[in-house]
Amino acid sequence: MKALKYFLSALFISVLVWSCEDEEFGSTDFVDGITAPTNLSAAVRVTQDNTGLVTITPVATGAASYTIDFGDNSTVASVTTGNSAVHTYAEGTYTAIVTAKSLNGVTTAITQEVVVSFKTPENLVVTIENDPAISKKVNLSAAADYATSFEVYFGVSADEIPVEFNVEETVSYQYQEAGTYTIRLVAMSAALETVEYVEEFVVTAILQPLTAAPTPSKAQSDVLSVFSDVYVNPDPIDYNPNWGQSTTFTEIAVDGDNIIQYGDLTYQGIDFNTAAINASGMEFIHVDVWTADDNFEAKISPISSGPNEAAYDLELNSNQWTSFDIPISYFTTANPAMDFADIIQFKLDGVASGEGSIFIDNLYFYKSSSANTNSIFPITFESSFTLDQFDGGGTSVIANPDTNGNTSSSVLELVKGAGQPWAGSKVTLPTTFDFSSNTIITAKVWSPRAGLNLLMKFEDAELWPNTTATAEIIATTTVANQWETLTFDFAVIDQAIDFYNLVLIMDNGTEGDGSSNYTIYVDDISSSPMLDFEPEYTLDQFDGGETSMVSNPDMNGNASTSVLQLIKGAGQPWAGSKITMPSIVDFSLGSTITVKVWSPRAGLNLLMKFEDAVAWPDTAATAEITETTTLANQWETLTFDFAGVDMSIDFNNIVLIMDNGTEGDGSSNYTIYVDDIDQN
Repeated sequence: MKALKYFLSALFISVLVWSCEDEEFGSTDFVDGITAPTNLSAAVRVTQDNTGLVTITPVATGAASYTIDFGDNSTVASVTTGNSAVHTYAEGTYTAIVTAKSLNGVTTAITQEVVVSFKTPENLVVTIENDPAISKKVNLSAAADYATSFEVYFGVSADEIPVEFNVEETVSYQYQEAGTYTIRLVAMSAALETVEYVEEFVVTAILQPLTAAPTPSKAQSDVLSVFSDVYVNPDPIDYNPNWGQSTTFTEIAVDGDNIIQYGDLTYQGIDFNTAAINASGMEFIHVDVWTADDNFEAKISPISSGPNEAAYDLELNSNQWTSFDIPISYFTTANPAMDFADIIQFKLDGVASGEGSIFIDNLYFYKSSSANTNSIFPITFESSFTLDQFDGGGTSVIANPDTNGNTSSSVLELVKGAGQPWAGSKVTLPTTFDFSSNTIITAKVWSPRAGLNLLMKFEDAELWPNTTATAEIIATTTVANQWETLTFDFAVIDQAIDFYNLVLIMDNGTEGDGSSNYTIYVDDISSSPMLDFEPEYTLDQFDGGETSMVSNPDMNGNASTSVLQLIKGAGQPWAGSKITMPSIVDFSLGSTITVKVWSPRAGLNLLMKFEDAVAWPDTAATAEITETTTLANQWETLTFDFAGVDMSIDFNNIVLIMDNGTEGDGSSNYTIYVDDIDQN
C-alpha cells in the first residue's frame, strides 16, 4: 500500500425529514457520523500459468461497495462486499487504485502495486523474528525480484493451510508452545515455477514482564501500601516468610520499578511481623499481577487475627499486567469474622498449567480520594447490597416501569428464565439482617398476573450444602399489572443465626421461560435494613435503549460487584442511555472522563456527551465525543476528552450511545457494561 487518502464522492440527498419528541431527535447528525471505511486492504493473487490472470479481493471495515482501477487504462470494475475482481494483465508492474465506499458515499482509497512477471522469483530474502513484546509470536516478511505474493507454512501440522500475503506485507503467527518449528515459505510470480525457503526457527516465550506495571496515581493519604515503589511500605514486613513453601522469591527491576517474582508458586505469604495493619478506613485492595502462564489459577487472601481469611480468585490474562481493585466488602461478605482493623498477613495461592511464576506490584489498600471533594466522580454503581441469581434467574436494578402506586425511580427486576424450577434471585448485605424489632416483612410487588407465588427466605453466609436458612414463606399476588404489598411472616425465625442473604423465587416448582409472564418488580422490602433499591444516580433510556444496574458478569479486570448494563434494541439509530446525577459536573476539576467498558467486540463506538437539565429542544449539551473499543469480551478503559467545555453551563446528565447511526437489535452484540466513570 503506497498511499491512503479520504475524500467525499458526489452525494445528493433530496429531502430527509422526520418529526421527533425526544431530546435526541433534533438533527440528522447521525448521518454525518457515518465515517469513511477503515482498515482497507486488498489481496492480490496472480495465477501461476503465464496468463497474467489476477484476482483482487478488497476488504474494509464499514464499506458497502468497492471500485478497482486496475492501473492499465482498462475499465474500472465495481465490486460488492465479499466479492473479487478478476482481470488479465500484460506482463509488467501496475499501480491499482482500490476505493471503498460507505453507505452515505464517504470513501477511502489505497494504491496497490500489482506485479505481473512471467519470470521465476529471484533473490528471495526472508526475515523471521520473535515478537519483542508478545510471547511465542513470530513476525515474518519476505521480498524477491519478480514475486507477486507469498505463502507461508508455520510448521504446526502436516495438513496446515498456508497463510497468503502480498509483497511488502508482514504476517504474524502466535504459537501455543515455545520450541523449534520448520517454517516454509513459497514465493510466487505469474510463472509456473516457484521458489521455496525453509528454516528451522526457535520460537521463544517471554517469561517476565518487559514493561513496568501501571503507575498508581492515588494520594498517599488515601493509601496503605503493602508493596509499591510509589508509596511508603510497612516496616517491618517480610515478603518471603518461612511457611514451609516451595515457592521462590526474587525481587527484580523493570523500567526502574521494583517487582516481586514468586517462582513455581504453590502458596506464599506476606507477613507484617506482628505489626498489624489497620485498614478499617479503606474500601478496596489493589494489586497488579503478571504471568506468562496461559491458565494460571491464582488467589489472594488478606488474613486478620484469628486467623480469619477469605480468598479472591485472580483471573489473569497471560503476558500482560492484570489490575485488580477488589472491594473490601467482598471479603467481609465471604467471611464476616474478618477484621480489617487487624490485618496481619496476605497469602497467595497458585496452580500453574505451565510456567509457574507470577509477578506482583502495587499491592495496597485504598479509599476514595479525599481530594476534589466537590466532584461527583467517580460514579461506581456500587450499592450497599450485592445482587445475584441462580439456576436461570435474572436480577437487576432498573428504572421503575410503573410509577402509578409506587413513585420510586428504581426497582428490583426479577426474571425467571428457562433453567431449574427453583431458579431465583439473591440479595446479599455486608451486615446481618436484624429481626429483633419485627419479624413481619412486607414488599411492594408488581406482577403480570394474579396468582403468582413469591417465595421469600433468609440464609446465612455459609456455602451450600452447609447453608442455614429460615422457613420458606410464600405470598400470592392478587392483582395483575399493578403494584401491591405482600406480607411474609417469619415469626419463628432463629435470631441467633446471622442471616446475610435474602432469597426470592417466583412460582417455585415451575420452570420459567424468561418472558413478561415470568418478570416481576420488587421494591421497599421492609427488612432491617430496609431495601429500596434507589441508586445514587437516576437511570433512564430513550428510543430503544435499555439501562439497568446488574451484577458484574466478568470480574476479571474489574472487581466491582455491580455495573451498568446498556442494551441497544430495535428502535432509532441514536437509541441510548442517560445517567442523571444529584449535582452538577465541576469541569474545573478536570475535563478528561475515563470509563471502564466491557464490549462484546472490538471496534464498537461509544458516544458520550453531557447535558443540562433543560427539556428538549432547549437542552444545552457538550460536544459529542466518541471513543472506540479495542478489545472483545473483556474490560478496558476508554478516555473521553472534553477540553474546551463551556463551564458556565450546569451539566448534570451523562448521555451514552453505542454505535450512533446504526440500529441495534437487542442482542449480545449490542450489549455492553460500563463502570467507574471518573474525572481526571
